[in-house]
Amino acid sequence: MQHSACKSSRIQTLAIPPSTDITELFAHYCQSKWSILLDSANSTHKNARFDIFVAKPIAAITAYQNSCEIEYFYDHLNDYSPIEKVEKITGQPIAILRTLLQSSLPKEQPTAKDRDRLLPFTCGAMGYFGYDLGRCYETLPNVAKSVYQSPDMAVGIYSWSVIKDNHTGLFYLTDIPSLPAPTTAEIESLLNRPLCEKTQGKWQLKTPWQSNMLKNEYVAKLQNILDYLRAGDCYQVNLAQRFHAQFSGSTWQAYLTLRKSNQAPFSAYIQLVNSTVLSISPERFLKVKDSQVESQPIKGTRPRSTNPNTDLSNIEALKNSTKDRAENLMIVDLLRNDLSKACEDHSIQVPELFAIESFEAVHHLVSTVTGRLNSSDDSLSLLQGAFPGGSITGAPKIRAMQIIDELEPHRRNIYCGSIGYINRNGDMDTSICIRTLLCEDSQIYCWAGGGIVLDSAPEDEYQESLDKVSKILPILENDL
Repeated sequence: MQHSACKSSRIQTLAIPPSTDITELFAHYCQSKWSILLDSANSTHKNARFDIFVAKPIAAITAYQNSCEIEYFYDHLNDYSPIEKVEKITGQPIAILRTLLQSSLPKEQPTAKDRDRLLPFTCGAMGYFGYDLGRCYETLPNVAKSVYQSPDMAVGIYSWSVIKDNHTGLFYLTDIPSLPAPTTAEIESLLNRPLCEKTQGKWQLKTPWQSNMLKNEYVAKLQNILDYLRAGDCYQVNLAQRFHAQFSGSTWQAYLTLRKSNQAPFSAYIQLVNSTVLSISPERFLKVKDSQVESQPIKGTRPRSTNPNTDLSNIEALKNSTKDRAENLMIVDLLRNDLSKACEDHSIQVPELFAIESFEAVHHLVSTVTGRLNSSDDSLSLLQGAFPGGSITGAPKIRAMQIIDELEPHRRNIYCGSIGYINRNGDMDTSICIRTLLCEDSQIYCWAGGGIVLDSAPEDEYQESLDKVSKILPILENDL
């Protein structure tokens, strides 16, 4: 049932000092199931304007392939009174999510205020879409082991959010009148409340990091990919190794340390029922604003150096690398095709090609692909048609994913999936889950890889995978 009434989101300015970091507020929610922080991590990147957090959803959906479970926390058919209800549905998860979003929240009032349009998210869906969700939409082999509790998709429906505009320093509480939400006073009082002991608990790795592939195994698999490339199966294949260790203590403290060291504009913290996601991704997957579509694939990497001359030399090497530019261009072409499935004819453009963007651990080669959404499509159909992102599969996508499943020992789960929101007005912003960790059952998992093309050198590709986690694995080895 879809609500017939139209209601505008209410946006209230919070009396919180501009110097306050959003983590100081979210820390009071971080242990709560289905709490989510989308965090620019104090980055100076152009995509780092807003921080958003949500908690206590109206409903939440999880999916293991085509088996979906919807948990209702409030009765959207009866004045949003608290309930506990679980519904199990078999079908395509993104389609079921669309129906849940439309039925759970009243329709957006079409005459929104200008300030309402400035904020990226007011109320709607937020969560993650794991890499293996792609198995619901494409026929793939079943070779890689699945050892995770975390679902292929986990998305909550939220009737309120707290947002910080890092350009102005202003904090906002957005909600829909008459729907469940905290008051401004409750949010403002968080700064004066002590944190729970578990949130402040010590973080510690109990065992050393261990890869699921030895170096010689990884290099041998790269040679297998080169054989596939020479045979004409693909132009590019992404291969990743997975690191894991046992841990104890506060995942929140681990996240705070990672965000400080990496300052990635698409960072995120997601607390689920049995697992926690820590993401410090620099990469945007898909953004939709007023039907305008944007994707910013990353392909091409060089390490950062504390020596300014070496650092500049690494930038120049990346900028002039024929191999990295070709790798990037392949993914740009793949994304042009993927976006065209849900975008107007002749609207796909590439306004920026091979731009250099520098982050705390690495320099990246980044391009921008844009389009305009068809009137018959929405953000979720765009997401479904382009999922998973081509920058972390290879090209052609389906054959590359088949090879990935054959060569990687374990499934990817959250890694190389996507984290983000779908606002109830149809706007969307999502990341690619690189530099992303999964914590469950006292185990922490972290992945790193790269795109392999015909002139890739296996030893160099192996080292690049280590460069990408150079500010993750060593940092978490310290007791926090």
